[in-house]
Amino acid sequence: MIYQEFQGKKLSALGMGTMRLPLMDGNDANINVAAAEEMTAYAMEHGVNYFDTAWGYHAGNSETVMGKILGKYPRENYYLATKFPGYDLDNMTKVEEIFEKQLEKCGVDYFDFYLFHNVCDKNIDAYLDPQYGVYEYLMEQKKNGRIRHLGFSAHADCKIMERFLDAYGEGMEFCQIQLNYIDWSMQDAKAKVELLNSRKIPVWVMEPVRGGRLAQLREEDMNTLKALRQEESAPAWAFRFLQTIPGVTMILSGMSNYEQMKANIQTFETEQPLNEKEMETLLSIADNMQKNMLPCTTCRYCVTYCPQKLDIPKILRLYNEHKFLGNGQIEEAALRALRARPAHEQASSCVGCHSCEKVCPQEIQISKIMAEFTTEVNG
Repeated sequence: MIYQEFQGKKLSALGMGTMRLPLMDGNDANINVAAAEEMTAYAMEHGVNYFDTAWGYHAGNSETVMGKILGKYPRENYYLATKFPGYDLDNMTKVEEIFEKQLEKCGVDYFDFYLFHNVCDKNIDAYLDPQYGVYEYLMEQKKNGRIRHLGFSAHADCKIMERFLDAYGEGMEFCQIQLNYIDWSMQDAKAKVELLNSRKIPVWVMEPVRGGRLAQLREEDMNTLKALRQEESAPAWAFRFLQTIPGVTMILSGMSNYEQMKANIQTFETEQPLNEKEMETLLSIADNMQKNMLPCTTCRYCVTYCPQKLDIPKILRLYNEHKFLGNGQIEEAALRALRARPAHEQASSCVGCHSCEKVCPQEIQISKIMAEFTTEVNG
């Protein structure tokens, strides 16, 4: 395992994200604890020492499950990160209540790393509003030793990130951003990296394979890449890209099964940044991939707030498959399969309330897409 230096600590370059743990019966709230425990054990045995969870992951169950699993290991053997759920504005008055509950759920006395979750244009004013005192409270917990390192995650553009850093930059020790070779240009992640580097703030990476989208590439794209590095898999190319970016300290991967865990850890046994030709080739592939794609990363915040309990990420994935892989056309056989899906996987079940859009980090116009997809499927 490669390690990165951070304030005297050695952090595994690969961290275990726990937003996409293995499930029972496909229910996001029902984590397969035995499988998650097996994955955690393998991670520990092979040098992973950073584990990232959050209040809202797996309908609130990720913190509890990971707390129980990690509680079987000596506390000094791992670093635990979680976040204040400011993506929901109703939580702004509950920072103390939520923080205390998180300690209880995780079964710990302190968090090694704690983040303002998803700083964006929808919550920046509330995060900066002194009436809520979120920053002041978290800094107090840091002073008391219950937070060892404080940072923030952001899906925002650079202007919002700069506003946040202008206000709280002195207290921010790291920043977690969505960074991968598609978002390098599509979400201007390059500019965000440059901003953080200019402020000497280490970069934490989320969505390195973009919700699994970069784990499977078209055959022609893989052939192009294999001509440069025969042995690398599609996910490995995504990680090698990140190993090339200045300032990247922690790369989080939300691995969903044991096989993904083993493969990713094997990749992180070595550091092999891309050369100029490899970088140019990968970014050219990314440019072609972006056409017609929705930027969904299957975070599932939308599902939590959907009154219909629709599996919105699955519907958007199907939409992308037909728009991107199907060149905008849905074949008749695929139409029949789509129409046969249960109601919670049907775009036509959307009532257009826009609740999902209020919490979508990617700011996707979900209601509009649902209406469009319904028209295409049902004619």
